[in-house]
Amino acid sequence: GKMSDVLVRLAGSGKKVFAVTEAILDDPDYLISDEAEHYDPHVWMDVKGWKKAVTAVERALSEHDPANAAFYQQNAAAYQTRLAALDDYARASIATIPEPQRVLVTAHDAFSYLSRAYAIEVRGVQGMSTESEAGVKDIETLVSFLVSKKIPAVFVESSVSDKNVRALLEGAAARGHRVIIGGQLYSDAMGPAGTYEGTYLGMIDHNITTITRALGGTAPERGFQEKLSSSNP
Repeated sequence: GKMSDVLVRLAGSGKKVFAVTEAILDDPDYLISDEAEHYDPHVWMDVKGWKKAVTAVERALSEHDPANAAFYQQNAAAYQTRLAALDDYARASIATIPEPQRVLVTAHDAFSYLSRAYAIEVRGVQGMSTESEAGVKDIETLVSFLVSKKIPAVFVESSVSDKNVRALLEGAAARGHRVIIGGQLYSDAMGPAGTYEGTYLGMIDHNITTITRALGGTAPERGFQEKLSSSNP
């Protein structure tokens, strides 16, 4: 939450700083906010929306280095094509999950843009900030939801403690409903540097494939580009 302040200070020191998401913030219909009008920062979870960031980066690089503008434009166009294929894969994969099970339950509320883009209901134990706390009532309410809807799996996140998610499993089991951890998702971080999951394409591919397979849908084990690690659920 403090990163914007840090970047403003960097810009003030004379370093080149470009706010990529301003291209998305210009579209108020795209942004999602909570009851207190706090904007949900997880704008990259909708691939079609995040494509605007590619255009913003290409323009910034072209203005900074006009001699190579054609090179940046060519690469941006090629990347946009790959993103369009990823967006199609995400939409088609999520649609294979049986509708009653098309519910994503995670540690914190980081998937609202994914929910809207790919027609899957989402529930987070915590709010949209990783610093928010979940109370006993929040967990009990979510346990009741899991049991009544017979949701088969919930998900942990690489950047958030799994304590609350495991409490959901225990609560559901106490009521006679078995829920498993369907896998680990990337929300506020990508995978390890140097891996496919450590790229934007790989992060989203991993999330979509993991969600689809754990909730009873159909997706290739190693994702839409067959590049996911073999340990993917």
